[in-house]
Amino acid sequence: MIRLALLRHGHTAWNRAGRIQGRSDIPLDAQAREDLSGYALPAPWDTAELWSSPLGRAAETAELVAGRPPRIALELTEMNWGGWEGLHGLDLKADPASGFRDIEDWGWHYRPPGGESPAEVWDRIAPWLHGLTRDAVAVCHIGIMRMILARAHGWNFDGPAPFRIKRNRLFVVEVDRASLTPWAEPVRLIREDTP
Repeated sequence: MIRLALLRHGHTAWNRAGRIQGRSDIPLDAQAREDLSGYALPAPWDTAELWSSPLGRAAETAELVAGRPPRIALELTEMNWGGWEGLHGLDLKADPASGFRDIEDWGWHYRPPGGESPAEVWDRIAPWLHGLTRDAVAVCHIGIMRMILARAHGWNFDGPAPFRIKRNRLFVVEVDRASLTPWAEPVRLIREDTP
């Protein structure tokens, strides 16, 4: 059995403005860098294999909390939001003609215009995930985390999610062949100023 701990990258200016980032390579903002520099991975995750999306906001988060550069996995790149990248989610939601849906109404085959469906994202993540050979931390994006946690919890984007993704927490999934089992509670990063 392999344990995979998922960590969401720190805030960017687009996160704070409610803009959809997707594959746009938006950097961490100054406040995120300052906040993340005060955190570290708890044991035993501090010695686990360290992976990251190739997008700068994830790779920099990994290095800030782990104190070492991550290995890069293209498979961990955020979901492609196509024509909606850079737009404000609330504006899309307010426009009935946009086709935008809340995540609880997606299903596995919902696709933003020119983007990827959850099923397509899962298809690119699964080979990487099942190829892990030791415990690992993956610093990535909320979309990637949703796909893995959805599979682990048996959630089909069909009602309220059985998990809530927060920052500065490790969401752990046990990988045993094709089986994924989520831990009941996330693991908090540790404050470096904590004795």
